[in-house]
Amino acid sequence: MLVKRKTSSRELAAAIGLSETNLSLLKSGKVKGVRFNTLEAICKHLDCQPGDILEYVSDEG
Repeated sequence: MLVKRKTSSRELAAAIGLSETNLSLLKSGKVKGVRFNTLEAICKHLDCQPGDILEYVSDEG
């Protein structure tokens, strides 16, 4: 969505009040959860729905 909206990670992080490090961790999937208000801010800034940026991956092998 960042590429589609021609937005940099730095710009998104600044717009939603998140550090670039934390945004990078979110993008890489290295976090266990995300706050709804953070998800809302990302979706609002990128004009998208949560399903456009989230993917469910099962822990089962």
